[in-house]
Order: sequence, then C-alpha cells, then structure tokens
Amino acid sequence: MITLLHLDASARSGRSGIDPHGSHSRRLSAHFVAQWKKARPGDRLLYRDVGQHPPRPVTGEWIHAAFTKPEAREPWMHDALAESDTLVDELLEADLIVAGVPMYNFGVPAGFKAYIDNIVRVGRTFGFDRSRQGLPYWPMLTEMRKRLVVLSSRGDYGYEPGERMAHANHVEPHIRTVFGYLGINDVHGIAAEYDEFGGERLQASLAQAEQDICALVEELVASLDMKPLLTNPA
Repeated sequence: MITLLHLDASARSGRSGIDPHGSHSRRLSAHFVAQWKKARPGDRLLYRDVGQHPPRPVTGEWIHAAFTKPEAREPWMHDALAESDTLVDELLEADLIVAGVPMYNFGVPAGFKAYIDNIVRVGRTFGFDRSRQGLPYWPMLTEMRKRLVVLSSRGDYGYEPGERMAHANHVEPHIRTVFGYLGINDVHGIAAEYDEFGGERLQASLAQAEQDICALVEELVASLDMKPLLTNPA
C-alpha cells in the first residue's frame, strides 16, 4: 500500500462537465484519482483543498519561528508553525502527490503559492548549514523517492516547451523547481488548454488530457508493480 496526496488549487469549487462553471483542473485531478483507485483500491488517500481553504501566508513571525531551532522555540512559535507542520507531515507521508493546479496570470494560484511557502521548511524538507562546504542547502526528501503529478488547465494555448507561449508558462517550471529543491524530481505534467476559447477545441483538449491521464496511471501503476515506492526505505 502507498499513500496518495491529492491537492486541488482552483478557486472554482466544482468540476467542469458536472458543475456549471466548474474547474477543469479539479476535473483532471479527480479523474486521475478515480483511475488510480480502480487500479489500486487499497491505497491510502489524503486530500487537501488549498483553493477553497488556502493555508495562511508566511509572516515575519512564521519565518522567525521556522529558523529558530526546535528545542529553542517558544510556545507562540509552535502555534505559528502548526499549520505548516500539518502540511509537511502530509507531504512526508505521501508517496505520490497529485496536484490540480490551474494557470492564473501565467503562474500558480495564490493558495498553491501559500502551500509551497508552508512546505519549504528548513530542517524538515531542506537542510541548511552555513559551514557546509559547497552549497549550504540540500534536499531532504530525495531518498524517499516521491513522485509528483501536476494536472493543469490554461485559458490560452501553446504553453508546452517549444510552443508559442512556452516563455510565459510559470506553472510547471516553478513547481518543478520548488519540489526539486526538496528532492522530488520525478515529476509528470498534463494540461488542458483553450478554456477561454471554449467550444470543440476545449473539449478536445480535455478529452486528450483525460486520455493521457489514463496512460500515465497505467505507467505509474506498472512501475509500482515492478519496484514498489517506499516512503521510508530501509
């Protein structure tokens, strides 16, 4: 059994194809989870909606607490980090993270950025030592062999590498950079486009994304059957 962490970041509460004005990214992430549960019904599922319930933004007090050694923290510091600790604990438990993250103004939604800021934690997800030779920073999750799937939606089209709007895509590249910094480098991305255009092009893009999700689930499940993921390898 593995643990799957399902994240949604859309400000829209429903799913397209079911609810009026529903979210495409929620539709895609739900489709992934449904296909996964069909293939591996015994796996554990965690869910976090950072679109409808965004984490608190990082504050000066949060930073002070996070960079204070745990044994020296005052009670208020533990309170300041409580939500972040919960989010980090979920991430550490997860073997596979599936994130529905729409593109807002070429980047990630504010709720997902707040989530990122809360899980990038010194001493928990990355290490830091000024006296360390070479780079003073290092990832702490590498040996956990976690995988990340980013399922996105875009209003325009042509955001893939080499396409007309690739330079303006700050969703997948940003997410890959941040999670890679923590040691999660096995990242897969699938996106639907043409939301602002609607019509047949949008529907075709959604259908292709769902088809690609089914293929990705098959690929990941097959790799688990050959070499199971371990959150805490011996």
